[in-house]
Amino acid sequence: MVKLNVLLCKGCGYCIKFCPRNVLEMGKERNKKGHFYPVVANEDKCTSCAVCAAMCPEAAIELPPKE
Repeated sequence: MVKLNVLLCKGCGYCIKFCPRNVLEMGKERNKKGHFYPVVANEDKCTSCAVCAAMCPEAAIELPPKE
């Protein structure tokens, strides 16, 4: 499952834009810095490809290692 550090997120949306499976969507809440941040919308579609983490300029996304 995708783990997002909402304190680091600046709401750029790169993780949403580049996810090949449309796992994430922009949430409706703001973090402490005032930025909207993504939420996991379709967890069952996630293949742990880590594209979202690779595209995040703030390194705010972690994924568990593939088994």
